[in-house]
Amino acid sequence: MATFQLFHSSGQFWYHLRADNGEIVQSGEGYTSKASCENGIRAVQANCQPHRFHSFFESDQYGFNHVAANGEIIGRSEKYTTAQARDHGIQVVLREAPEARVQELSEPTTHAGV
Repeated sequence: MATFQLFHSSGQFWYHLRADNGEIVQSGEGYTSKASCENGIRAVQANCQPHRFHSFFESDQYGFNHVAANGEIIGRSEKYTTAQARDHGIQVVLREAPEARVQELSEPTTHAGV
């Protein structure tokens, strides 16, 4: 099961959605408060419909933006080397984010190779 990891860094609150394999599949923007970041996570969970994902290819990398009903970007993917890997990332968000638990971290974590 995927997990939203909420953390504080550089004076702002951030989230990563980490798949069960440890890879970060989506990250949010910086928020000024923990409550705003939690609201951002809830917006991600509420907007898990295929038409809310905008795929792109730039600088030889694939990615996606997760967009809310109001048109604002609520999450950005990690960069992928293939369209198939990007599409798999979208499927992970669609399938896992609505029920993903939130884990509060004391420091941000990264995954080697991401």
